[in-house]
Amino acid sequence: MAQQMSKVIDCEATQCIYNRDKKCHTLAITVGDEEPYCDTYSPGDKKGGIKDMIGGVGACKVADCEYNDSFECTASGIHVVLKFDQPDCGTYRPKG
Repeated sequence: MAQQMSKVIDCEATQCIYNRDKKCHTLAITVGDEEPYCDTYSPGDKKGGIKDMIGGVGACKVADCEYNDSFECTASGIHVVLKFDQPDCGTYRPKG
């Protein structure tokens, strides 16, 4: 059975070019290395992305997350939250 791409349920990074009404409108994001930071975050006043698209998680490089399986996110969806003014995966949970 094919796995579906995890969706970005909502995003608090309203200054990101892909964020409209707290929704992510890029095809897919990448979540950080050591920290669950949204690597796709791009601050700016102009808006981009695909208007009718709900963003997904294309890759997760946070190896110690319980939802990480071969660098793919297995959560049904994620929340992107602001942590110290940086967009992080709020769904991140350490393994163990």
